[in-house]
Amino acid sequence: MRRPLAAVPPGTPDGSPFGLVMLAHTAFGRAAQAIRHWAGGGCPVVVHVDRAVPQDAFDAFRQGLSDLPDVAFSPRHRCEWGSWGIVAATQEACELLLARRPDLGHVYLASGSCLPLRPVSALRAYLAARADVDFIESATTADVPWTVGGLSEERFTLRFPFSWRRQRRLFDAWVDLQRRLRLSRPLPPGIEPHMGSQWWCLTRGTLTAILRDPRRDELDRFFRRVWIPDESYFQTLARRHSRRVESRSLTLSKFDFQGKPHIFYDDHLQLLRRSDCFVARKAWPHADGLYRAFLGGGGGAEGAEPQPGKIDRVFAKATERRTRGRPGLYMQSRWPHQGWENGITAAPYSVFEGFAELYEDWEDWLRKATGARVHGHLFAPGGAEFEGRGATFMGALPAGAALRDHDPRAFLRSLIWNTRGERQCFQHGPMDSQGAAWEVARDPNAQVSVISGAWAVPLFRAAGGAAGGGRDISAIRRRAARLQKVESEHISMLRSPHAKARVRVWTLAEYLEAPEEALGAILDEIAAGGGARAAARRPETGPRRADLAGFGRFLQALKNQGMHPYLMGDFPVEPEEAPASRPGEARPRRPYLVK
Repeated sequence: MRRPLAAVPPGTPDGSPFGLVMLAHTAFGRAAQAIRHWAGGGCPVVVHVDRAVPQDAFDAFRQGLSDLPDVAFSPRHRCEWGSWGIVAATQEACELLLARRPDLGHVYLASGSCLPLRPVSALRAYLAARADVDFIESATTADVPWTVGGLSEERFTLRFPFSWRRQRRLFDAWVDLQRRLRLSRPLPPGIEPHMGSQWWCLTRGTLTAILRDPRRDELDRFFRRVWIPDESYFQTLARRHSRRVESRSLTLSKFDFQGKPHIFYDDHLQLLRRSDCFVARKAWPHADGLYRAFLGGGGGAEGAEPQPGKIDRVFAKATERRTRGRPGLYMQSRWPHQGWENGITAAPYSVFEGFAELYEDWEDWLRKATGARVHGHLFAPGGAEFEGRGATFMGALPAGAALRDHDPRAFLRSLIWNTRGERQCFQHGPMDSQGAAWEVARDPNAQVSVISGAWAVPLFRAAGGAAGGGRDISAIRRRAARLQKVESEHISMLRSPHAKARVRVWTLAEYLEAPEEALGAILDEIAAGGGARAAARRPETGPRRADLAGFGRFLQALKNQGMHPYLMGDFPVEPEEAPASRPGEARPRRPYLVK
């Protein structure tokens, strides 16, 4: 049975004192401390304790406050998050408070974890000067940017018989089924749903009108089936009855990017003081410094307007650091969520495909030319070929293939993170494990240089010459076909519109037409990217190239076996001999000069 409400006294629109309704379910020692603070300031308090709290704990809590005549306890409801019980508990507690104190002008809703930041007298004076103002965050569903979980309008039009916390799978399945069947329930006539913070401060007139609404039974039945009704019931109905809504909460409450409330600790003391807010939620129960500072008489300047925006920048930076972090550094708050990383790796690095196959001294030459750390094939089948071919590398990275291939992407990220400040270069090819290939392709820090088809050079040399040297050319063809397929897929990956790496791809024939230009561009980019000690003087000669005499006939032999070696480019079967400077003198080699 509903409690009769006293009439609004004449004079000021809604009286001048205010009362407090507190919803408590845990940390009763701190809740009792806050209650004594409110009551000591002349504020009547009605407390609701969750019915899930054991009876002996409730009795002890109530007995500890029995010396305060202006503190009462309302009937207990089960207050599961997102359920109607929170609204029902708030309704009964408000009815009891209004019935006990007909002189109240405002009712302030708080929780047991709310910490008063300013004297009770300051809040009383603030509300008395705004006797007709309802402080309640109230925005239409179309204008609410903070909902997390994808339910805004649907929280009103769908049905939610299952608990989101205890029956998550059933909850999600039921929501999905209703969407598929296009099930929807109509809104009550004349009702436009609004949403906002649960923690409000309403005038006696508005709160009485909500509780006495002739359509209350109808509205209660509707909101009983709304998801998280404590964020929409009073927020919607206040728009029907309020003379003046100030769409903001007087309680400082911050939420993270997942929609979870921030918890204030002792090191937030100066931030809370700077806000000039009246109440903060949630205070950590063990934040002894906060409770001593604020319940001991500390608070904002007299008459200061609450300004939570003063600390918004600090929280925005903290959220950015938590969600973005430092480039290439992975942590619990972002892992394993795809796309939450701030960059894939921590620093620029270079990947070379086909160069170690084409040049006999590639790694040594590149190391001398750039001063960078030059590895072999880090993803070779037999294990990582670190510089110096050690069993481990910086940060205790193992060279073993089993551990590396357990998570090749993490292996790459760890390598670059452990060596940040030092340019890393390594070799890659179709014979290697491809587990980190897409990670490299989408990494803006990666510089990838590919000589497509150069993997055929070791096959050519192992075959013993142009026609296979008596070996089974058909077996070589099968292996070549597999490698070509892998490299073709890899190049398609590098050319994907989603790839972010800086990529250069030459066919083998195209590269051999102007190797000096290609090498010069590679060295310039490494020097510009930093992390490598640029050579004081560029080498006058390039790396020593493998002998490719007869390579065109080798490719023709593969073609004769039914393979189409297209990644190498156009190699003539018999290369055209360049004219000698004099009879019997070979054509001089073009000097390798890099500007």
